[in-house]
Amino acid sequence: MQHPSACIHPEAQIGKNVEIGPFVTIDKNVVIGDGTCIMSNVTILSGARIGKNCKIFPGAVVSAIPQDLKFRGEETTAEIGDNTTLRECVTVNRGTASKGKTVIGSNCLLMAYVHIAHDCKLGNNIIISNATQIGGEVVIDDYAIISGGVLCHQFTRIGKHVMVQGGSQINKDIPPYATIGHTPITFAGINIVGLRRRNFSEEAIALIQEVYRCIYMKGMNTSDALKYIETNIPATPERDEILQFVRASERGIVKGK
Repeated sequence: MQHPSACIHPEAQIGKNVEIGPFVTIDKNVVIGDGTCIMSNVTILSGARIGKNCKIFPGAVVSAIPQDLKFRGEETTAEIGDNTTLRECVTVNRGTASKGKTVIGSNCLLMAYVHIAHDCKLGNNIIISNATQIGGEVVIDDYAIISGGVLCHQFTRIGKHVMVQGGSQINKDIPPYATIGHTPITFAGINIVGLRRRNFSEEAIALIQEVYRCIYMKGMNTSDALKYIETNIPATPERDEILQFVRASERGIVKGK
């Protein structure tokens, strides 16, 4: 299942039933899981760790060295989970000494021309639309959806179940369950449609809405809002997820309208 024009290093570890198309280049120190499909003109460089049943479309480059002047040739990896799809011309750089690896989870879809920079950590079930550019050491949590043409500043974090409007420029952390958009970016409510699709109860959705009313709409500073929420809103996994995220944010969370 390997096209004769493909160039595959003899030390590369290729799983069972892997399809490798024409003019593919696979370097040494590469591991590719069973059932993965690698289409024409894909380049997979040293340090790539690709899971099972992935699909990598023409022109993608996985595990190129970081575009970071601090990189000194250290041994690092770019790791991709199972059932993840990289569409045309996606680029995923490997890690640096900072984190040692760039990670993309399982069941993700990265559409054409998406760039994932060094040391990023992406969770599972994430969708990133065309031409979005993710800077170094960004963290994106499970089920986030990022629309096309988004620019994401290095070191930012995007929480679970977030929806990001196309063309946004992200320079602050985005807390879980939120929808953000506008220029400059602002909180635009919670991701109700996404939460219902993922079977969140109406009670859980209402509680998330109340938490964000306290953070963004009741005129309190963030510290006071968190104390108010902890005292007055019943503890649930969703409430605690938001509290933990906001308290851990080093860049500060996106502002309200």
